[in-house]
Amino acid sequence: MKVATVRNSLTIGTRGSPLALAQTHECAGKIAAAHGWPAEAINICIIKTSGDMIADRALSEAGGKGLFTKELDEAMLRGEIDLAVHSAKDLPTVLPGGLSVGGYLEREDPRDAFLSSRAKTLQALPQGAVLGTASLRRSALALRIRPDLNIVLLRGNVETRLRKVESGEIDATLLALAGLKRLGLAGHATSILETDAFLPAVGQGAVAITLRDTDAATRAALAPVLHKATGEAVSAERAFLRVLDGSCRTPIAGLALVAAGHLRFRGMVLSVDGAQVFSTACNGHSAAGEALGMSAGQDILARMPRDFLKH
Repeated sequence: MKVATVRNSLTIGTRGSPLALAQTHECAGKIAAAHGWPAEAINICIIKTSGDMIADRALSEAGGKGLFTKELDEAMLRGEIDLAVHSAKDLPTVLPGGLSVGGYLEREDPRDAFLSSRAKTLQALPQGAVLGTASLRRSALALRIRPDLNIVLLRGNVETRLRKVESGEIDATLLALAGLKRLGLAGHATSILETDAFLPAVGQGAVAITLRDTDAATRAALAPVLHKATGEAVSAERAFLRVLDGSCRTPIAGLALVAAGHLRFRGMVLSVDGAQVFSTACNGHSAAGEALGMSAGQDILARMPRDFLKH
């Protein structure tokens, strides 16, 4: 009988942004602690992705979510890294052949944060205020609340976006609260947007870990740090997105909450200007998260015009 190789070291691939590195160090620390490994047993390999090199236009115009994962996927398939750490909301719904999501760390707060030196809340911004964001979802949801806002493209890491708000170059921006917390910057949030009115991106706040399908040793090393409830919730959200063939070209939001084996899901698809919205909600056993997410996606597909989704 063949015995699976036992790992005592790993190489983790990651993007080089401060947030990506914070998430990767969190993952590395948890793995090392779970196995009693010294810190040097885990090597962190920084890989620049296509998405990191595009700063002058929206990702929807350049190829979508895979731009933040392509080079990491290729390095893993070549055997240069054992696993890769990603923000779950950046993962394409379908990964390249030979790779899969191994699981997720425990989810941080999935809500969006409002940041501004001009107003305490999104609703209180002056008429025609400039809101910077690279997210079609955030833009559409903001316009649904405040159709008068002037939306401008805002790319760059969290620190860059904060500087543009603080310098007055833009009046406000919206960022994931989870990212601010992981960087120790949550104090910069002017207010928090509750999910009832401002539904987050699929996977927001969760850290996803990908690996090779055939790498049983790495999968075993990873197992002790994975969070079951987060996996069930994000599985439902990603299934919802997959049914809708979600790219970066259509504003789509979704959030699943898991408690005591029960899952509640809400999903939404909006027009770019926020004027039209199709919503859905469902609940059931958390182990059936993927099926629940698919059902929610199919519910919206059955009600929306065929040309509503932009491809």
